Amino acid sequence: NPLKPMVSFSAYVLCVCAVCLLKLKRCLETPCGLEWYCYAALGALTALLSVLMDLTVAKIIKAHQLLYLNLEGSVLLQFLCWTLYPACLCAVASWLSHHICPFSAGSGIPEVRTLLAGFELPNYLSVTNMFTKSLGLICTLSAGSTVFLGKVGPFVHLSTMMGAYLSRLCTRVQGQSKTDVGNQMLVVSAAVGVASCFGAPVSGVLFSIEVACSPFPLKHYLPCFVAAACGALTFRLFAVWSGEEETLQTLFKTNFSATLPFYPFEIIFFAFLGLLCGGVSCLFLCCHRRLLHCTRTQPVWVRMLTTEKTLYSAAVGFLLACVTLPHSAGQYMASKYTMKQLLTSLLHSESWLSASQNASALETGPCTGWTSSDLAVPVALLIFLLLKMWMLLLACTLPVPAGFFMPLFIYGAAVGRLLGELLAYVTSGQNWMAVNPGGYALAGAAALSGACTHSLSPALMALELTGQFSHAGPIFVSILIANVVARARLRPSFYDNLSISKRLPTLANICVCVCTCVYECVFVWRLKCVIFILSPVGTSQHEKILKGWTHCVMRLYWGQRWTPPHRALVGLWRSTNITHTLHKNRGIGTCYI
Repeated sequence: NPLKPMVSFSAYVLCVCAVCLLKLKRCLETPCGLEWYCYAALGALTALLSVLMDLTVAKIIKAHQLLYLNLEGSVLLQFLCWTLYPACLCAVASWLSHHICPFSAGSGIPEVRTLLAGFELPNYLSVTNMFTKSLGLICTLSAGSTVFLGKVGPFVHLSTMMGAYLSRLCTRVQGQSKTDVGNQMLVVSAAVGVASCFGAPVSGVLFSIEVACSPFPLKHYLPCFVAAACGALTFRLFAVWSGEEETLQTLFKTNFSATLPFYPFEIIFFAFLGLLCGGVSCLFLCCHRRLLHCTRTQPVWVRMLTTEKTLYSAAVGFLLACVTLPHSAGQYMASKYTMKQLLTSLLHSESWLSASQNASALETGPCTGWTSSDLAVPVALLIFLLLKMWMLLLACTLPVPAGFFMPLFIYGAAVGRLLGELLAYVTSGQNWMAVNPGGYALAGAAALSGACTHSLSPALMALELTGQFSHAGPIFVSILIANVVARARLRPSFYDNLSISKRLPTLANICVCVCTCVYECVFVWRLKCVIFILSPVGTSQHEKILKGWTHCVMRLYWGQRWTPPHRALVGLWRSTNITHTLHKNRGIGTCYI
């Protein structure tokens, strides 16, 4: 019939595809909603990215080690190979962040906390940022233990980007509210980022709650665990599929004694270890705060970190490489080990000073990279702790994508190992006691990392990474005492320091002093009527002014000045709550909110 409309073949194919997709959507929605498939896909994709990144970094580090060994016999060429390799990698990572996307530098966790608090950061979850952060993180990790940086923070950022795009896809398919789906996906992404780095789902979720998601609704619990479990399972299955392992195993293999893991009176030493790690964390955080302040106020540092980021990163990488050179101090601090090898050697159960180990055993044992023939192992550990303290602080100023949780974890393991080796040396002649230095290293790793981040989840992470649940009691004793010391007098955590330095608005529990805060009083019924209560006035003046504004919401700011460029929004408080807080802290001189 010539009057019958003709349908093109392409239009027919599109109609068939649309019908098939509609049927597929209905089939998928039968057991559960589409958002649950997005949670599982988020975990699998993040774990896949983590595995690919680890493989790439391992290849680059192996190439560096082979090149260094092939140049044996020429000290000058080995020096150039050891120093220029990480310097160039740091320069490339900094160049990518400076010229392609400035938002890719740093940890990423402070910015994720700001996003989860409801604030908007334009272009922070863009494709360009994800591409730049991935390449920059590969370059940073490829520098190895010389630069001594990790990937936990940047991976939380990367998983958040993936979650943002999956939430958009889920919104378009389901037609739900964009805000509800997006917020829940961002919370889930923060948990997946940690779980996909180590294959530890439970501690990954708890770490994201403690560090990134302070106001955590209970409805997010199940989606977070589903996504984290999928990510951790995918991460561990890749080791089986690649032939590296025969079955699912812990990431760091240990051989602690199962019959008598520790003696009861050793709890006292684990408590002392927690006290020691708490003191070390206070020292580190204090130096970190002062260093961040210098980078924001000193003209030379400001100019270098503003216009000469690539040159600054190359110079810092070269300096760190010179210190860790195996021909110099590096021979006493296991500079040839990777980050994973460092932690594995520190968690070894046998004492490196045990009388049962002969010279041949020491040559092939785990302490090979830690000592030379003329230096004792405790001295090498002490040199490692002294040098890595200021080296890690200096590396924190690098404008490159980098994480700081794993370096703190390893540093705490070294603190615990030193205490364990000293106890093993003191009790070496006693037949009734055999101290396990690896247990102290595991407890120290959890205690220091937990104290610096003001979290307890590193204790559970240490158990998941090693499978040594027999040390659960001592680990929790150490981390609890370390947290008590670190949180005394409302000291800010490591990520709080970064948020304050970057002037990021957040609803986290940052301590705010009256001498540096500004209150902005906004009428509920008259938004245009605004008054400022400046900080120099006393507590009584604050209360007198606030008595007349009982029906208002206070925008609480912190900063050195009241002008907008020099302040950041902390949160919203009712005037009655502020009045109560000021009255409670009367006479103290400093008001912590």
